[in-house]
Amino acid sequence: MIENLITGFAAAFTLTNLLFIAAGILLGIVIGALPGLGSVTALAVLIPLTYYMSPISAIAFLVGINKGGTSGGAVPAILLNSPGTPEAAATALDGNPMARRGEPVRAMKFALYSSVTGDMISDVLLIVLVVPFAAIALQFGPLEYTAVLLFAFALLSGVSGDNPLKALIAIFAGIFLSTIGLDPIDSSPRMTFGNINLYDGLPLTALAIGSLALASVVEQIFDMRRDGVDSGYVNQGARENRALPVREFLTYWKTILRSSMIGSLVGMLPGLGVTLAAFLSYGQAKRASNKLDSFGTGNPEGIVATEAANSAVVGSNLVPTIALGIPGNIAAALLIGAFIIHGIVPGPFMLTMHGDVIYALFASMIIANFFHLCLGRMGISVWGHVARLPKWAVLPPILTLCIAGVYLPGQSGFDVAVMLVFAVVGLAMRRTGFPIVCLVIGFLLGDMFETSLRQAMLLYSSTPGAVFRSPIAIGFFGLAIFILGRAVVRK
Repeated sequence: MIENLITGFAAAFTLTNLLFIAAGILLGIVIGALPGLGSVTALAVLIPLTYYMSPISAIAFLVGINKGGTSGGAVPAILLNSPGTPEAAATALDGNPMARRGEPVRAMKFALYSSVTGDMISDVLLIVLVVPFAAIALQFGPLEYTAVLLFAFALLSGVSGDNPLKALIAIFAGIFLSTIGLDPIDSSPRMTFGNINLYDGLPLTALAIGSLALASVVEQIFDMRRDGVDSGYVNQGARENRALPVREFLTYWKTILRSSMIGSLVGMLPGLGVTLAAFLSYGQAKRASNKLDSFGTGNPEGIVATEAANSAVVGSNLVPTIALGIPGNIAAALLIGAFIIHGIVPGPFMLTMHGDVIYALFASMIIANFFHLCLGRMGISVWGHVARLPKWAVLPPILTLCIAGVYLPGQSGFDVAVMLVFAVVGLAMRRTGFPIVCLVIGFLLGDMFETSLRQAMLLYSSTPGAVFRSPIAIGFFGLAIFILGRAVVRK
């Protein structure tokens, strides 16, 4: 393997390939910072540009976009409390409070360094464990996925806000909203009311941006009109509050390692996604900390946990893609399309038939992390200038970007209307103490939860005792019950 990796570095370390990697990282960061777009949209739009590239340059360019886009969503989450990507909503929980107390540059540095570190750990695990861990993913069936998702919901409800009941209500409201559209089993319409726009269900981008970003913008406009104060959007802070020594960052090494492992494990299991990794990691960091009350008020550990985890998914989701031909998430599914365009068929024979390209891809991913660190660090000084702008100058462009981000992918006025409706819903949830993030996560994972639950019921309807023959399912069901019970007792 070492010889193959050395050969891969030799193939990847060309001027053309390095330029494409840098361009991918830069495009990913910029697009990820725009609310509603993100790396998935960037990949879908830019894949046709790779038709005339060499396979190595094309895949490296797309992987660079994915890496940069995943971390780019943290920028508006920290500075504007408007997550550029769904997983960045977890970063906003502590990133924005930290920025508002005068440490936006430090918060962005925590996010960048954690993202690069988690990404690097994930890439190393991808290279070392691509074959053996693919076998573990094959052990997960519908029952195991149902148990994992219930565990995720229980964990999310236990760490989101002070009221687990409100969090659970928000989660299952999101799951309920995800059932709108065509039934995944028999394709019969459900709650569409004859509107053809609802046949594909409610648009995730419109729901997420409306309830998270636009609701935040509207609330701040109301607060600004009420208080009559319009200073800089966030205080950039004194110069001593902008530095982040390496020694201080490394004090969070336990959180970095734990979050990177959580993100890598989630990425290796097809379909779970980046957002789940971010919130699972945030919950585990909160549970392991002896400063529970500091989370949500600007604790750097919250930023470190979420950014290390969601970036760790980028590398590990290629494990099932390369070893089994099964995409780990939407971004991996788009990468499969790019592989096929260049004559590479993902699956068990990928490493033997196209080993030169795959190991060059591994080398390109390692190289991309250094570009990510350098370009991201240079960009922090640029993004930091946003902190000096007054609210009246910042909020209208955010509003425009929200509308553009929802309208442009499908050019649908219906999506904009859905966003406006959920802006009202999000504002109402903010005022009543229901966690909006739980609604979005419930909606995001609702379709997967329904499908796995119904498949499990069909498989085991005649033998309910089969549940107890799956150690994986028993373990996750037990953890879910324990977490909910502990949250209720503590409340």
